[in-house]
Amino acid sequence: MKRIVTIQDISCVGKCSLTVALPIISAMGVECGVIPTAVLSTHTAFPKFTFCDLTEEIPSITDTWKELSLDFDAVYTGYLGSERQISLVEEFIGDFGDKKGFVTWIDPAMADHGKLYHGFTEAFALKMGDLCGKADVIVPNLTEAAFMLGIPYVETYDEAYIRDILVRLTEKGAKCAALTGISLEPGKIGVYAYNSETKKFFSYYNEKLPVAYHGTGDIYSSCAFGAYMRGASLEDSLALAVDYTLECIRKTMQDENRRFYGVNFEEAMPMLVTRLGTLVK
Repeated sequence: MKRIVTIQDISCVGKCSLTVALPIISAMGVECGVIPTAVLSTHTAFPKFTFCDLTEEIPSITDTWKELSLDFDAVYTGYLGSERQISLVEEFIGDFGDKKGFVTWIDPAMADHGKLYHGFTEAFALKMGDLCGKADVIVPNLTEAAFMLGIPYVETYDEAYIRDILVRLTEKGAKCAALTGISLEPGKIGVYAYNSETKKFFSYYNEKLPVAYHGTGDIYSSCAFGAYMRGASLEDSLALAVDYTLECIRKTMQDENRRFYGVNFEEAMPMLVTRLGTLVK
């Protein structure tokens, strides 16, 4: 069994970050260690929440792991709250990333709909771009890609534009870049990816539903990463994540008692496990 560590925050209530990464990756048959970067009472879509910064705990955790000679097969990062945390992730990669076959998977969760999340700056985005340059796979949305490249965000685009963005992202150092939330035709949404080693592009789409829910990006990245760590190809992993995220949204829409703060990813787990079984032994 592969053992990975994911570095991101945890909301005690709210389906995002570690509260989706840990159960999804575990259900896919991968041991999931965690480094929580902060603890929140709820995620930030709630009108009120508490926040406890754990930045200074991260070196203590990693130092203890080194003393215990623990090793990992991959690191997966999500929301990082400061440039200091980005630097600590870089240190983690330096300390634990020398294992043969080690995978660095980065979701630069910092922006959407043309805007950075509250508290982030363009300097932070450029530093995140530097971190992505150390990754095997990055999964930004188009807003995050634009900020990392230092270019204007556009809402209207064509396939040639997406391909250019992907190549430019890999020129910063990432081996593979996958843009999420891409829609090139009405009623369809999915992923468009580029492998800089094979020079091949890949895209996959499914139905675009007329709703938006918090945390679906974290669900997508966690699912794709989990499948990849189980041995599925990157293309199959990215496609499975599109379908699973859609199934999570469908289950939520069907639930008369659905919560406002996330999707029913738990109800869609049977579909995920069954589909994964068709891709890997």
